Amino acid sequence: MIERLDHVNLQTVQLDAMIHWYSHFLQLKQGYRPNFPFPGAWMYAGDVPVVHLVPVEVAPPKATDLALEHAAFRAKGLPAFLRRLAEGDQPSRVVRVPDIPLVQVNVWDPDGNHLHVDFHADEAEGLDLEAFSISKITV
Repeated sequence: MIERLDHVNLQTVQLDAMIHWYSHFLQLKQGYRPNFPFPGAWMYAGDVPVVHLVPVEVAPPKATDLALEHAAFRAKGLPAFLRRLAEGDQPSRVVRVPDIPLVQVNVWDPDGNHLHVDFHADEAEGLDLEAFSISKITV
Protein backbone atom coordinates (compact mmCIF):
# COMPACT_ATOMS: atom_id res chain seq x y z
CA MET A 1 0.00 0.00 0.00
CA ILE A 2 1.34 3.45 -0.92
CA GLU A 3 2.21 5.59 2.10
CA ARG A 4 3.27 8.88 0.48
CA LEU A 5 4.96 10.40 -2.54
CA ASP A 6 8.70 10.12 -1.93
CA HIS A 7 10.27 12.63 -4.33
CA VAL A 8 10.14 14.28 -7.73
CA ASN A 9 13.02 13.77 -10.16
CA LEU A 10 13.67 16.63 -12.58
CA GLN A 11 16.04 16.63 -15.54
CA THR A 12 17.60 19.99 -16.31
CA VAL A 13 20.17 21.66 -18.56
CA GLN A 14 20.79 24.31 -15.87
CA LEU A 15 21.64 22.43 -12.69
CA ASP A 16 23.19 25.37 -10.82
CA ALA A 17 20.25 27.68 -11.53
CA MET A 18 17.81 25.01 -10.38
CA ILE A 19 19.76 24.37 -7.17
CA HIS A 20 19.77 28.11 -6.47
CA TRP A 21 16.02 28.51 -7.17
CA TYR A 22 14.95 25.57 -5.00
CA SER A 23 17.31 26.72 -2.25
CA HIS A 24 16.31 30.38 -2.31
CA PHE A 25 12.60 30.38 -3.06
CA LEU A 26 11.46 27.04 -1.61
CA GLN A 27 14.21 27.01 1.02
CA LEU A 28 15.10 23.41 0.31
CA LYS A 29 18.63 22.47 1.32
CA GLN A 30 21.06 20.61 -0.90
CA GLY A 31 22.13 17.49 0.98
CA TYR A 32 23.47 13.98 0.85
CA ARG A 33 23.17 12.16 -2.46
CA PRO A 34 24.43 8.61 -3.04
CA ASN A 35 27.56 8.29 -5.16
CA PHE A 36 25.74 7.63 -8.43
CA PRO A 37 27.89 7.39 -11.59
CA PHE A 38 26.28 10.60 -12.89
CA PRO A 39 26.05 14.13 -11.44
CA GLY A 40 23.05 15.65 -9.74
CA ALA A 41 21.70 17.17 -6.55
CA TRP A 42 19.18 16.14 -3.93
CA MET A 43 17.17 18.97 -2.38
CA TYR A 44 15.85 18.35 1.13
CA ALA A 45 12.79 19.49 3.08
CA GLY A 46 14.01 18.82 6.60
CA ASP A 47 15.41 15.28 6.55
CA VAL A 48 13.61 14.19 3.38
CA PRO A 49 15.11 14.54 -0.13
CA VAL A 50 11.99 15.70 -2.00
CA VAL A 51 13.47 17.00 -5.28
CA HIS A 52 16.17 15.15 -7.20
CA LEU A 53 17.88 17.20 -9.91
CA VAL A 54 19.74 15.47 -12.73
CA PRO A 55 21.65 17.40 -15.40
CA VAL A 56 21.09 16.46 -19.03
CA GLU A 57 22.61 17.80 -22.24
CA VAL A 58 19.30 18.35 -24.06
CA ALA A 59 16.36 20.08 -22.42
CA PRO A 60 13.48 17.72 -21.65
CA PRO A 61 10.01 18.48 -23.06
CA LYS A 62 8.06 21.31 -21.43
CA ALA A 63 5.46 20.42 -18.82
CA THR A 64 2.70 21.23 -21.33
CA ASP A 65 3.90 18.23 -23.35
CA LEU A 66 3.72 15.83 -20.40
CA ALA A 67 0.89 14.17 -18.53
CA LEU A 68 2.36 15.25 -15.17
CA GLU A 69 1.21 18.85 -14.95
CA HIS A 70 2.57 19.83 -11.52
CA ALA A 71 3.95 18.76 -8.16
CA ALA A 72 2.83 20.22 -4.83
CA PHE A 73 4.39 20.87 -1.44
CA ARG A 74 2.67 21.49 1.90
CA ALA A 75 4.32 24.34 3.80
CA LYS A 76 4.14 26.84 6.63
CA GLY A 77 5.18 30.48 6.53
CA LEU A 78 2.96 31.95 3.81
CA PRO A 79 3.82 35.65 4.42
CA ALA A 80 7.59 35.02 4.26
CA PHE A 81 7.19 32.83 1.15
CA LEU A 82 5.16 35.51 -0.64
CA ARG A 83 7.77 38.14 0.29
CA ARG A 84 10.61 36.00 -1.13
CA LEU A 85 8.71 35.58 -4.38
CA ALA A 86 7.89 39.29 -4.63
CA GLU A 87 11.44 40.37 -3.80
CA GLY A 88 12.78 37.96 -6.42
CA ASP A 89 10.21 39.11 -9.01
CA GLN A 90 9.06 35.49 -9.38
CA PRO A 91 5.82 34.90 -11.29
CA SER A 92 3.12 33.41 -9.10
CA ARG A 93 -0.59 32.85 -8.94
CA VAL A 94 -2.31 32.63 -5.54
CA VAL A 95 -5.53 30.61 -5.32
CA ARG A 96 -7.91 29.97 -2.43
CA VAL A 97 -9.15 26.41 -2.84
CA PRO A 98 -12.98 26.24 -2.63
CA ASP A 99 -14.55 24.31 0.25
CA ILE A 100 -11.32 23.54 2.12
CA PRO A 101 -9.03 25.84 4.15
CA LEU A 102 -6.15 25.85 1.69
CA VAL A 103 -4.23 28.55 -0.15
CA GLN A 104 -2.14 27.45 -3.14
CA VAL A 105 0.76 29.53 -4.39
CA ASN A 106 1.50 28.44 -7.95
CA VAL A 107 5.11 29.01 -9.07
CA TRP A 108 7.38 27.90 -11.89
CA ASP A 109 11.04 26.94 -11.52
CA PRO A 110 13.74 28.12 -14.00
CA ASP A 111 12.91 25.21 -16.33
CA GLY A 112 9.20 26.09 -16.31
CA ASN A 113 8.07 23.19 -14.08
CA HIS A 114 4.77 24.08 -12.41
CA LEU A 115 4.67 23.68 -8.65
CA HIS A 116 2.21 24.77 -6.06
CA VAL A 117 3.03 25.35 -2.45
CA ASP A 118 0.04 24.82 -0.18
CA PHE A 119 -0.60 26.66 3.08
CA HIS A 120 -3.42 26.47 5.62
CA ALA A 121 -5.85 29.32 4.95
CA ASP A 122 -5.35 30.68 8.49
CA GLU A 123 -1.94 31.94 7.35
CA ALA A 124 -3.64 34.19 4.79
CA GLU A 125 -5.64 36.16 7.36
CA GLY A 126 -4.98 39.86 6.90
CA LEU A 127 -3.04 39.38 3.65
CA ASP A 128 -4.10 40.89 0.33
CA LEU A 129 -3.46 37.74 -1.69
CA GLU A 130 -4.29 39.38 -5.01
CA ALA A 131 -1.39 41.78 -4.47
CA PHE A 132 0.95 38.78 -4.54
CA SER A 133 -0.40 37.19 -7.71
CA ILE A 134 1.91 38.33 -10.46
CA SER A 135 -0.19 38.27 -13.62
CA LYS A 136 2.78 38.48 -15.97
CA ILE A 137 3.29 34.73 -15.90
CA THR A 138 5.21 33.99 -19.06
CA VAL A 139 6.39 30.42 -18.53
